[in-house]
Formats: sequence, structure tokens, C-alpha cells
Amino acid sequence: MCEPDQTTVPVREAAGMVLGHDITEINAGAGFKGCRFRRGHVVTEADIPRLLDLGKENIYVLEIGADQLHEDDAALILAAALAGENVEYLPEPREGRINLLAAVDGLLKVDAGGLERFNSVGAVMCASRHTNTVVKAGDLIAGTRAIPLVVERRAVEEAAAVAAPGGLVSVAPLKRVRAALIITGTEVYSGRIEDAFEPVIREKLTALGSVVVSVTKCPDDMDAIVTALKEARRRAGLIIMTGGMSVDPDDLTPLAARQAGARISAYGSAVLPGAMFMAACFDDGTPVLGVPACGIHHPRTILDLVLPRVLAGEEITAGDIARLGHGGLCLDCIECRFPVCPFGKG
Repeated sequence: MCEPDQTTVPVREAAGMVLGHDITEINAGAGFKGCRFRRGHVVTEADIPRLLDLGKENIYVLEIGADQLHEDDAALILAAALAGENVEYLPEPREGRINLLAAVDGLLKVDAGGLERFNSVGAVMCASRHTNTVVKAGDLIAGTRAIPLVVERRAVEEAAAVAAPGGLVSVAPLKRVRAALIITGTEVYSGRIEDAFEPVIREKLTALGSVVVSVTKCPDDMDAIVTALKEARRRAGLIIMTGGMSVDPDDLTPLAARQAGARISAYGSAVLPGAMFMAACFDDGTPVLGVPACGIHHPRTILDLVLPRVLAGEEITAGDIARLGHGGLCLDCIECRFPVCPFGKG
């Protein structure tokens, strides 16, 4: 941290002077905290009583050296370096801070390791939302600033070099896919019980901008499930299978997926609810997700954590699933507030 060269001027003598920094007003009674006077403001006689009310007996103008940056100028450099694809920001810092916003609907991606290195430089900071959060265009996703009013240029350039090229925060648009739903279980196929999976899966896909184009019910028969998978592959860009995910003799979903030609990257997950989850993919890139029975009874499961990533074009790996264990315990709150909760946030 560096100390700026400054000239202190009594407020009562400040008319005509130019402020070298923003001045914040906090009014607890009115619930207001914000910038009352901005850097560059020319003080008028009418401003003097307000400045005194804010406890400012003196103001100062800055003399910034060639090896220093004002916080506003630093924030602009930092924001430009941090902003990746589909991220925007207003080029006007407020009280030294610049907010980064999602430019499109999609999935927020944060380079957590890079962000840690950025914040380890010192004298600068960036705070973000959790990676893999679904966001809307215009949503706040991160904020950055220099810590001191005047910061060493070296620190800002070092932090910017950590972030660039490509930035540390980006938004991946979600694909609008045509999804095929395969519901397995002889008890459902025969009509003995009513299927409860379809409306749940359909609602989750619709909320993310995709659509169910086919629903096929299959008995617990290997040939029937394999045939349904091959047909679904021809008509859809995503296949979601329900039922048949446990270890009972009649539970054939993972075996059928493999026999149909899909490569299983993960069977079983470190998430509750959702331990019996399956992630697979055909050679042409068509993903196959196997959803366990908990998807019927719990409003949020591993599917809510994985589905947005699949729609963002990611191929889910065993490592991805293993990393979900940290934060992967749903607390089954009486009032579900997902995603404003710890579930899925490592």
C-alpha cells in the first residue's frame, strides 16, 4: 500500500477545489449508504454545509505519482482483466468499485484457483458468486476494486496479469436442447403405478429453456431399454433415464446404457440426495443422465447441480462428480430456497 501525495484544505475554504476521492454518506435512518460527492466534483459554497454534516472538516486533492494509480483507474484495469466471455461492466466505478454483470442468461464459470492467486497479490480484490451458478442477463456476478485510495501500479498490473488473458469470470450460455425421457420399470410400464418422474424432469428442463420431445416407458427388459436408447439418440440431444439405478436384479439402466454404446463416466455420486446417479455419453456427444428414485421425492437433487453444466456443453467426468461431495449434502429445508443455499457449493 502506498501513501498518496495530498494537499489538505479546510472544508470552509474548499469552494472551487476539485475532490480527489469519492465521499460516502451513511444515513442509517433513511437506510442509505452511497456516494454523495464523486471524485472530480468541484466544491461549491452550497456543498460546504453538507460536507460538514458528513464529518468532513478537511478535504484533499491528490498528487498521484507515475508509479501509482487512483482507485477508480485501478478498478477499470482490474475489471477489464477479470471479465471473460459474456461478462460486462459499466466503465464508471462507484466509490472505487466496479461490478461485473452477466451479459447473457447462462452458467457462471469462475476460475477459483486463479481468483485465489488474484486476491493473493495484495492491495486489490475481487469477490464473486459461486461457480456453476445459473444466472440471468444483468445479474451481478462479481465485484472488484483496489483496497487503498491510491495503489501501486505494480500491484494492479500483477493482478491483471493473473486474470488475463481470458478473464477469471465468464458466463456459458445454456443450450436449448430437445430431450428424450426414458422411464424404466415394469410397474410403471404396465400401468400398475402412475409415473411421477415425467412432470418433475419436464419442469426442470423447461426452467432451463429446453424441451422434452419424447417420453418412452420401458419394462425391466434389457432389449427394450437398449432399443429405447437407440431411438432416443436419433431424435434428441439429451437423454434422461429414470428408475433402474440401484443394485436390484431388475435394475438395468447402467448396463443398458453401456450395451447401447454409451460410455459411462460416473456411476454413483458423492451427493445426497443422488448417490445412485449416472453420467454417460455417446460417441457423438449425446449425454445420457441416469436419475435415481430420489428425484421424485426431493425437490433438489444432484440433477439440479449437473443438468445446467450439461446444457452449458460440459461433459461430466468422474472427477466432477467426486468434487461435488464438498457442499453436496442437501439439508432438506422445510422451505427450499435453492440456489440461495449451501447445496452444491464447494
